[in-house]
Amino acid sequence: MKKLLIAAFCLFFAASTQAQDFSIGPKVGVSQGNISVNGDGYSSGSNRLGYHLGGFVRLGGRSFFIQPEVLYTNTGGEIEQTSGPGGPVSYEATFNRLDVPVMLGLKFGNVFRVQAGPVASFLLSSSFDGNGVEYNNNTIGYQAGIGLDIANLILDLKYEGPLGNTSDSVAGFPTDQRMNQLILSLGIRLF
Repeated sequence: MKKLLIAAFCLFFAASTQAQDFSIGPKVGVSQGNISVNGDGYSSGSNRLGYHLGGFVRLGGRSFFIQPEVLYTNTGGEIEQTSGPGGPVSYEATFNRLDVPVMLGLKFGNVFRVQAGPVASFLLSSSFDGNGVEYNNNTIGYQAGIGLDIANLILDLKYEGPLGNTSDSVAGFPTDQRMNQLILSLGIRLF
């Protein structure tokens, strides 16, 4: 993870020294989260609506840009216990994280963008209405999506996927849990 953060910082620094365009501003949005679960007796449950807020910086030229962000994110999902006494049981998980995506993108004209990059997530707190789950404090994932620039507004639609699991077990039973999100956000370029 340290290597990924160092690489992101180097890209950020290289882009900032040759930047023709500089924007900064706040960013807010909503997400639809899901926990993908693979393991005996457990499966993915319903999606959960979440939110995020923070800020972004965009550096680049007419066609290429780099956009690091720092976001407080509230997300989660459900895990279903498919076997056991009493039939299926659903457990809800909630995560409060500090997410740091570094988006690399291409602009097409002055309006449309495509973007992708890594995201480092730092767990601030979590809750699980079952018992026996311990979540990883730090995870790495990726985000990819499209965006629109309309005057000072930036609109992003991104998918976030995991590169590692968020937990290895539920109630002592081995599972592979991974967090996925569909993210819609609005940013305002202050300058």
